[in-house]
Amino acid sequence: MLEQAIQSKIIKKLTQEGWLCLKIIKLSKSGYPDLLCHKDGKTMYIEVKRPNGKLSEIQKLRIKELRDNGINVKVWEDYGKDFSW
Repeated sequence: MLEQAIQSKIIKKLTQEGWLCLKIIKLSKSGYPDLLCHKDGKTMYIEVKRPNGKLSEIQKLRIKELRDNGINVKVWEDYGKDFSW
C-alpha cells in the first residue's frame, strides 16, 4: 500500500475519533512529518511509513527537534492500529 493511501486511512480513522487532521504539503524546511493532528488540547505530528519503510536522516533530525521541544511525534506504519496517548 502506498504511503498516501495509508495517510488517507489514518486521517479517516482519526477524524472519526474526533481529531482535526491536517496533511502537511510543503514547508520551508524538508523532513517534517506528514500529518498534524489536534484533539482536546493535544497536538501530535505523524510520520507515515509503509510497513518496513525507513526514516531518512533529515526526518530523524526533524522528529528529534520536535520531540526536544516537547511535541508528540509518532511514526505510524499500521493504519488499523488503535492510537493511545
